[in-house]
Amino acid sequence: TTPESLYLILTSERAREMLRTVRTVIVDEIHAVARDKRGSHLALSLERLEHLAGRRLQRIGLSATQKPIEDIAAFLSGTGHPTPDTRIIDSGHSRTLDLAIEIPSSPLEAVMAAEVWDEIYERVVQLISEHRTTLVFVNTRRLAERLTLHLSERLGADQVTSHHGSLSKEKRLDAETRLKEGKLKALVATASLELGIDIGTVDLVCQIGSTRSIATLLQRVGRSGHNLAAVPKGRLFPLSRDELIECAALVRAARGGTLDRLIIPEHPLDILAQQVVAAVACDEWEEDALFELVRGAYPYRDLARKDFDAVVQMLAEGFTTRRRRRGAYVHYDGVNRRLRARRGARLAAITSGGAIPDIGDYRVILEPTETFVGTLNEDFAIESTPGDIFQLGNTSYLINRIESGQVRVFDAQGQPPSIPFWLGEAPGRTRELSEQVSQLREDLAGRLDAEPSEAIGWLATEIAGLPEPAARQMVEYLAASKKILGVIPTQETLVLERFFDEAGGMQLVLHAPFGSRLNRAWGLALRKRFCRSFNFELQAAATEDAIVLSLGPQHSFPLEDVFHYLNSVWTPRIWSPPSSRTSSPVLRIWWATGRSPTTPSSTRRSRTACSRRWISRA
Repeated sequence: TTPESLYLILTSERAREMLRTVRTVIVDEIHAVARDKRGSHLALSLERLEHLAGRRLQRIGLSATQKPIEDIAAFLSGTGHPTPDTRIIDSGHSRTLDLAIEIPSSPLEAVMAAEVWDEIYERVVQLISEHRTTLVFVNTRRLAERLTLHLSERLGADQVTSHHGSLSKEKRLDAETRLKEGKLKALVATASLELGIDIGTVDLVCQIGSTRSIATLLQRVGRSGHNLAAVPKGRLFPLSRDELIECAALVRAARGGTLDRLIIPEHPLDILAQQVVAAVACDEWEEDALFELVRGAYPYRDLARKDFDAVVQMLAEGFTTRRRRRGAYVHYDGVNRRLRARRGARLAAITSGGAIPDIGDYRVILEPTETFVGTLNEDFAIESTPGDIFQLGNTSYLINRIESGQVRVFDAQGQPPSIPFWLGEAPGRTRELSEQVSQLREDLAGRLDAEPSEAIGWLATEIAGLPEPAARQMVEYLAASKKILGVIPTQETLVLERFFDEAGGMQLVLHAPFGSRLNRAWGLALRKRFCRSFNFELQAAATEDAIVLSLGPQHSFPLEDVFHYLNSVWTPRIWSPPSSRTSSPVLRIWWATGRSPTTPSSTRRSRTACSRRWISRA
């Protein structure tokens, strides 16, 4: 079952009785929930389940990509029992993998051209034809539908279908069953097939684009080769030059045994409020006893009593609106310090529980059978009109009418469709993979001054499965970057670049390979600082490797001042090479922990003299 279903059974008045005989709980793929609020929700549900059963439950957690494993073990067992009660069986996550990178014959660019996409399709079809069953993973639902359409044109509509979270449960189950029975040659999926769903034997996994995570790559490639003595086989298809470097770092990290670190959220109070209402709806509780039960869950081990009391007070008093007071689900007896449910508490807990965000997608209903097909993004549904044809699950649908919250459709009988879009779903690169990308750049930077063949040979030796044309493209791309910027941007060397576009507008680029999660926050702060300085709203964007600020042609400022716009705990020490202090546009800013170097050559050798190097170039 799912964490949400367990919560519903625990809160239901009748269904919870069947849980009193539970002795063992198995949490499969525990890494997938421990890293977010779903895990916090599950941890509290496990404590409630143990209280309901009246015995210490045996809890078993399984995963191939959990790091640090000690934290995951503590998350699973909780804090209400002694540590020796927990046993860790670590068989290691390293496994022999058949990994390789596939690139088209045409050189990769910043964006994949349409004709190059055709080369990708043809190569994927060739790989599918050479294997019995193939899983093709993508990062977005739109790309899943698009790839399914083009593969269907080449292999046949009955040989390929898609699998993602916007398809109905029945559609997903049908796709899984057809794949398991050997009726499908390929299944194009997002993260919906990443975990341990039984889909039978898979011979090959193709990953279109970077997974943005080392653990995700291992999970997806690990879906193949499940039979005895088989080796998981995966092929990565980078879609740009930067993704080529990222995929090379991915393969290098996977072979080196590196994993992404899981960060377990610390006592989220919104989840606590849900579980308090659900617990009180089932039983009357003493305030202290409920607090101890909550503290037994690992994410809430350090929950302060004042925070718990504040949540209880909010649930007891509710909040006032223009019409009436709302949200008061708990009756608090301050004299006896007991908690009881108010009317409607159980209904509110059951209908509003969970940590999965509620989104305003439109339901797709097939007429005249009234079959639920899946969901569409709200913006796509609103922008569509009756008569439009779109694809969902490798089937074309013609829109009959658009109602409140649902789109009614007919089967379009295979007419050429458009591909729907969904917003805000692509993953960001993890911190560990960003470090691997930076390290690969740094390792290559020192070899770019020699003959290109030496750097290409080193890459082919260092990263098994990297073809020679891919290694050549990486070397040529980084060599051109170094020639223009003077250095290769890494996490130790950040480069600020300014140039003017064809319209005369100034573009400011901060080359910082920290991943989009950090760069987005950094870019927003930097954007706001510019807005306040110039009293002018501007546009900003962030990628995995850079922050881009679009300024107007009227702005002028010293480039080195940008490094002072946002301050850190360190005091920057500004210097420039002696030979270029008067005319060179190069400026290095040292976040110094010791002395400042005096020559450019010492900057490459001295790591004790500084913690980070900045270079700006006009």
